[in-house]
Order: sequence, then structure tokens, then C-alpha cells
Amino acid sequence: MTTAVEMASHSQVLVEDKSSVRILTLNRPKQMNALCSNMITRLLQLFLAYEEDPNVKLVILKGQGKAFCAGGDVRPVIRDIVQGKWRLGADFFSDQYTLNYAMATYSKIQISIMNGIVMGGGAGISVHGRFRIATEKTVFAMPETELGLFPDVGASYFLSRLPGFFGEYVGLTGARLDCAEMLACGLATHFVPSTRLTALEADLCRVGSSDPVTFSSTILNAYTQHPRLKQHSAYHRLDVIERCFSRRTVEEIISTLEREAIQEPDEWISATIRALKKASPASLKISLRSIREGRFQGVGQCLIREYRMVCHVMKGELSKDLVEGCRAVVIDKDRKPKWEPRRLEQVTDNMVDQYFKRMDEEEGWEDLKLQRRINLPSPIIAKL
Repeated sequence: MTTAVEMASHSQVLVEDKSSVRILTLNRPKQMNALCSNMITRLLQLFLAYEEDPNVKLVILKGQGKAFCAGGDVRPVIRDIVQGKWRLGADFFSDQYTLNYAMATYSKIQISIMNGIVMGGGAGISVHGRFRIATEKTVFAMPETELGLFPDVGASYFLSRLPGFFGEYVGLTGARLDCAEMLACGLATHFVPSTRLTALEADLCRVGSSDPVTFSSTILNAYTQHPRLKQHSAYHRLDVIERCFSRRTVEEIISTLEREAIQEPDEWISATIRALKKASPASLKISLRSIREGRFQGVGQCLIREYRMVCHVMKGELSKDLVEGCRAVVIDKDRKPKWEPRRLEQVTDNMVDQYFKRMDEEEGWEDLKLQRRINLPSPIIAKL
């Protein structure tokens, strides 16, 4: 007998079987396909089942409506935290990070069609996949520092591997990237106009007995175009980003940006400074350290560390900025958060250290347990 929960998850993730291709569609368009627990559980079940099924060669993931996926649905998590049940929120993140790991280490081909908004958790279910298609409608961002969180879902792995210090810029400021910027920095592998997506899907479904990697590459390369970077794109400012976001501390990043602004007044620099000063001070500091550590860690290590961090954030002993940020941005929408600590200098190195520690004092708490992956192709092994 199918339960109400199973029925909900089946309607929120639609499945199409097309010979050796499975097309999964996130189907909560009114919520911009924000990921709830049921969807995460369903996606993980499907991806693991397809990996074992010799008849499945490609998995295409897309979203219904104007968004690919606007992130994780944080409202239930915030409700749990406020009610003193942050451990329920921890279960949500544990499941989400397990899904991210399965996708990052997937032995088959995942093609993510990022047509529309891709934010936070939406990046976690797309960027880890083999092929990532942007369209003219794609808008990418990791806006967590504005919410009192940090770029998670394995972002400390993929942001730290962007050119230069572009990942620090994207992760700390929550900057929005368009399709050309995503393609230039490597977050997207291909650009296909949205009017061509239906034809692209139909061609991908003809994989048959071909090698799926070669076949997918050939088809995608035939459809891909090369959008030009806009005149005011942040990607034209890589030299400034390199000078400023390579600094050791958040305070030094901001002071270097301020010096740049004095030497050469520039709206992009001013907007970057405003974004940093609007964000949670605690979030900025743990985000910077997380991305820096991620450069030297595999994707699994990054997710295990991010799980420790998110548990500390939810428990709220060091700062309650997640609840306050979500109140200001998601719930009340007044966009006037009262951060605590209020200033960067009040967030000490010792406080930052605490976020990266295991929570052994918490009864029953365990590190994120990720399944050992075997028989993986060499590009996946490189991520480990």
C-alpha cells in the first residue's frame, strides 16, 4: 500500500522512462522546486536504483516551471530549530549531503538541465553531475551568507576549484551568475538555448547501445553555443578578485576592496563591499575557511566537514544567525537581520574553530556516514 508520503514524493519528482534514459523532473513549481525531505529521499532512491540497473545509461534531471531548483526548503528546518528540535534538521542535511555525494561519485552519466534559478541546494544536485547545461534563463547563486548559513552541499569542493579566487567571491558575496559566467568559470559545461531543449532531450534519448560518455558529448557539442560575457560581468574582474579575495581574512578582503574603490571608483566594487557588509559576520568567516579547506579535500571529506558545520549552525550555541537570517529573508522578508555577533572582529578564530569540530558532547550525534564507492571511472576517483 502506498503511503501519503510516498504519493507526495512521487508527484514532486516525476519520472519518464525513455528506453535507456530516465528523465527526472522536480515538480514543485510554486515553491521554485525547493527540495523537501520527500524529494531528497526519492531522488536518492532513484539514482541508486538506476546505478544498479544495466538498462539505464543516462539520467537527465530538470525542473518544472521557472526554476531548476531554488535550494533546500529551509522552513521546516527553522521550525524544528525554534522548537528545540535541531536534530530533526540535522537529518534533513544528512540526507541531502548523502544525495550530493551519490551524484558526485555517480558511475553513470547525469545531465542537469539548469533552465532557470539554480541556488544553494539546487547547485548541490546539479553541479556535481557530469554534464551541466545552462540556458539564457539560468541564474546561479550561493546566497547562504545572507541567510546566516554557509555555502554547503559540497560547495566547499566545487567553489574552491573555480579559477583563481572566483569561488571565494561567489561564496562570500552570494553574487548571481548568468549562463556565460557559469560556462566561463566551469560551473556549466554547455550552453543550449531554452528553445532547443526539447530537441536535445529527444536526441539524448537515442543513446541505444552507444558509449554513453562519447554519445552525450557528441550530442551536447552539436547543440552547444558560446554566449559572450556581458560588459560588466564579474568575470572581467578576475584581477581585482585575485588581489582582494586571496587575502587571509574577511577583514583583509573588505579593506583591500575599499582601497581598490578609493583608487578607482567602481559600482561593481561598491556592490561587492555592500554584499559583504550585509551578510552574517559569523557566516562570512566560516565560509571563507570552509572554501579554503575544501581546496585540499576530496568531495566526501568536504561533505563530512560541512555536516559538522551545519550541525553547529543549527544548534545555535555560537550564533543564532541561521534562524535570524531566514526570518529576515524567507519568512518576514523585511531583509533587516540583526546578526549576533554584529561585527567581524567579534567573531574570533576560536569561535570559528568550534564550527569545524565534531559534536562528541552531543548524545547520539555521529559524523556523516558516506557509503564506500567501488568500481568507479577514473574522473570520479579523482574527486575522492
